[in-house]
Amino acid sequence: MTYEKLVDQLFDSLINGDRIACRQIVETATTDGISPEDLTTDVFWPTYELISRLYRADQLSTLAHHMATRLLRILCDQASAKFSRSPGKDRSVFAISGPTEFDEVAAQMASDLIERSGLNLTFAGGGIALDEILAHVQRTQPDVLMIFASAPTDLPMIRELIDRIHEIGACRSLQIAVGGGVFNRAEGLAVEIGADLWAATPMELVDAILNMPQRRATDEQRTVGRKRTTTRRKAA
Repeated sequence: MTYEKLVDQLFDSLINGDRIACRQIVETATTDGISPEDLTTDVFWPTYELISRLYRADQLSTLAHHMATRLLRILCDQASAKFSRSPGKDRSVFAISGPTEFDEVAAQMASDLIERSGLNLTFAGGGIALDEILAHVQRTQPDVLMIFASAPTDLPMIRELIDRIHEIGACRSLQIAVGGGVFNRAEGLAVEIGADLWAATPMELVDAILNMPQRRATDEQRTVGRKRTTTRRKAA
């Protein structure tokens, strides 16, 4: 069976809340030789994107969206528990997401793949106060802060977080990586807010984190952050 057919089948079962059918689809795919990693990248993620696209277009009810979100998260948990893990690497990642459970599913997929790659990872999800995030970054000094967000309403907090991290020097070696629908739909946005890395999918973001550890945004790149900082200084 092709990945496209698997996505179609899984999507139908998820939006109908059919837990048994979802498990059977995954079990059949595993029996056919699809690895847990490939399930995540080639089945779960495209299904996630399909759910997101239809819900934003008002072609999916809130009930169907919620049932699909919770079931998909269970499947992601089960798949990640079977990942083949690489030897540990001396780098740490602190991952957060937008406030909804749907945002957390995408961030969780990226987090699972990062952990599989051998990096030390902590995942906090969404709905966390900015001051708590800053305090954690200052205390633990992670190598990477990864932010997954899907809605434009998440942007003010993300912009403020990046601005304040740079202003107070919370973690001078920190690399900030962003991903999710809001950055995919607004070309150049990740650059403007001062992200060091960005990608359209969890898989691409994981590759960027693994392969570009030295990449950092320049002061000239951070147009949004620079304007906000300048305004605050003038106001002071």
